[in-house]
Amino acid sequence: MAVPWGKVFMAFPIEVYITQALHGLVYAMLIFLVASGLTLVLGLMGVLNIAHASFYMLGAYFGYTVTAYSGSFWLGLICSPLIVGALGILTERFLLRKTYRVGHESQLLLTFGLFFILGEIARMIWGTVPLSVPAPPVLSGSIPLVGRSYPVYRLFILGFSFAVLLCMALMLSRTRVGIIIRAAVSDAKMVEALGNNVPAVFLGVFGGGSALAAIAGVIAAPFLGISLTMGGEALMDCFTVIVIGGFGSLLGAFIACLVIGELHSFGILWVPELALVLQFLLMAGVLIVRPSGLLGEKE
Repeated sequence: MAVPWGKVFMAFPIEVYITQALHGLVYAMLIFLVASGLTLVLGLMGVLNIAHASFYMLGAYFGYTVTAYSGSFWLGLICSPLIVGALGILTERFLLRKTYRVGHESQLLLTFGLFFILGEIARMIWGTVPLSVPAPPVLSGSIPLVGRSYPVYRLFILGFSFAVLLCMALMLSRTRVGIIIRAAVSDAKMVEALGNNVPAVFLGVFGGGSALAAIAGVIAAPFLGISLTMGGEALMDCFTVIVIGGFGSLLGAFIACLVIGELHSFGILWVPELALVLQFLLMAGVLIVRPSGLLGEKE
């Protein structure tokens, strides 16, 4: 029996569709904050860091702790990425760097084990009860938008994420550090031969990627809450984004996040029982048509 899609589309007023599109955009940019750091690490270092999702979770928990003790959400947004970024630097320097000459299998096993270890440490410190962080007073409440009220904090997530995206784009395209990073992606040995410290570049990219994941965790806490399962949920989204966008492609990851965000938002509106399945169907379709992803390079 054919589905009457015309009736489905006309079942809601236009204001609902505008609101859902905005919901999808907010969710997409939040995913991008998490996935962008992992995409940078993957594109430069060739390491699919499973523990990246744990850095996202730890960012939320550290942000909660700093906010609880200081009463300032903004202080948590500053301190949490610094703590998690330092943890990422230590992970790359003393754990991952030893595996570069061994192979990708050992890196995956190491980061997969680290994912579970960090999750267990978080359970021992913060417990299993989900936590919540209130939005700062200046971002609480709603504003009228297309005849409906829309939470200010969601608009903050959207604006903040776009600001991070713009800063990343300018850094990679307009600064010397960005040029070295992009060159190291293409030919790390040549960049090192020209006198650049490639291990230090790797260290900085890994620490920066970890800090980006922590920022996403702090930003997501008032929106999605904090729980031990948020790392696994983020890992699923990141994996889907990387496969659809293309391994190591930042622009591909951004496009994939937009598609997944809107698909998730409108999937909940039209077919809520299949909302989670739709992104995996999309991933399967992309792999069939273009196995390297939307903007991934063919090997």
